This record gives sequence, structure tokens and C-alpha cells, in this order.
Amino acid sequence: MTKKQRNLDILNQFSILYIEDEPELLKHTKTVLEDFVKNIYAVESIELALEAIKKHHIDVIVSDILLKNENGIEFIRLLKNEYKINIPTILMTAHTDTEYLLDAIKLKVQDYIVKPVNIKDLLNALHDILLPKAQQKEIEKFYRIIKTISAVTDSKQIELIRFIIKNLDDENMLNCSYSDIMARIDISKPTVIKVFKQLIDLEILTKIQNGKYLFNENRLPSPE
Repeated sequence: MTKKQRNLDILNQFSILYIEDEPELLKHTKTVLEDFVKNIYAVESIELALEAIKKHHIDVIVSDILLKNENGIEFIRLLKNEYKINIPTILMTAHTDTEYLLDAIKLKVQDYIVKPVNIKDLLNALHDILLPKAQQKEIEKFYRIIKTISAVTDSKQIELIRFIIKNLDDENMLNCSYSDIMARIDISKPTVIKVFKQLIDLEILTKIQNGKYLFNENRLPSPE
């Protein structure tokens, strides 16, 4: 039986917080993960981890359990109980002590990896945790397509609507001129102008400057 193939490309949508107090291991793993994830925030202590969580959106925490004078499990417990922050977590330890495993289970930690960590196992664990989030993003993306199409009357404009949705950045900004669009999809300039005018009139798009538009999701019509 062949092993399940995972599409690790989905990881490039997500940001990871990695906590490890061994500088060389921290540096090495960070370098590897940078090729797969959107952002990797690599820190050596719980104090720095808390700062990262306050400053950045974190999708998954990967933490060693035994840190210098600190404990990764206690950190997750602190996040959940005091800060009311619940971020999916992978714990790593060089120990297979049942005590740690039981604590991890009680905290509903998503995965538990014994060190030395195999990078492939770590990437697979990240994939399995983040796959439902990636699938939900796709569902939301296509739901936005459907709602946007319902806001314009001509169904022939679907390809342009799909292009707009797929090319929004994390701030819902479209950075494309009419020429950029026509170079990438087979569509006439009058059609592009017409669709953009409709979307701007409906306040679904707001022109920030030439070639830069804000997609106003709140202005989409509600589904019936």
C-alpha cells in the first residue's frame, strides 16, 4: 500500500512560531521551514514567544518541552488558561516520559514529536494540522467568488471575477493594472473597465491608486 501523499504547498499560507533553546538547532530548523511556510518566527524563550504572539498572527506553535529554566507545556497552559489563546501546537522532546505525554493530551496538543526531530515528520505534522484551515480558506475564497458574481449581471465576466479573487493579498488588496490583467487572461479592455466600474459603483472595490484596489468583502451581497 502506498503512503498518503501530502501537498506541502499548502504550508506557504501559514505562519509558524518555533521555540527551541538550542541555537544551532533553532537556526537549522528555521532555515528549512523558511522554504515551506509563509512566515517562521524562531525564538529561544517563552518571553520572546509571547512577544511574537502579540505582534504577529500565528497559525501553529512548534515548541520544545524542556527549555532553559522553562517548560513548553507550561507555556501552552499559560496561553490557554490566562491569555485565552488557543493555537494548534506541536510539542517536541528528547524524552518519552509518560508524564509529558499525559500533560500534552490534557491540553489537547495536536501532535507530539520525539527528538531528534525528523524534518519530514515535522512538515507532515504541520500539513495535517493546517489542512482543514487551508480547505476552509478555499471554501471561503470560492464563496466570495459566488457572491461577487451575483453582484454583477453578466456571467461572461466570471473569469475576471475569479482572477480578482485569486490575486488578492492578505490585506484584500488587488495590485494589478488593466494591462496586467489583459496580459494574463484573454479579455478585452472595455470588459475590464465595465466590470471594475460595476464593482466600484457597488463599493465592492475601492480604487486606492492606479493599479491598486481594495476588495471590500463587507459590501458583498448576502446570500439568499
